[in-house]
Amino acid sequence: MELLLQKAEEFESRKWSRITTSERVQASRELKDLILEINEVYKKSRDQHLMEVMKRLTTIKKKVEKRLKMRIDV
Repeated sequence: MELLLQKAEEFESRKWSRITTSERVQASRELKDLILEINEVYKKSRDQHLMEVMKRLTTIKKKVEKRLKMRIDV
């Protein structure tokens, strides 16, 4: 669980400006995997802190994917 929280903290502190499209795709996939792993732990423990972390990561993931969709649609 500590490792998952460290990964989450790393993603939250990462700078998201000026990254390439391929980096955005990779980040989106990593975020998805991380959120799903945290969700599995959350199902067992029902720790509200984990829920808050998942919400913050989901927000970041949505922002990353929003930028991806803008680049692909154009």
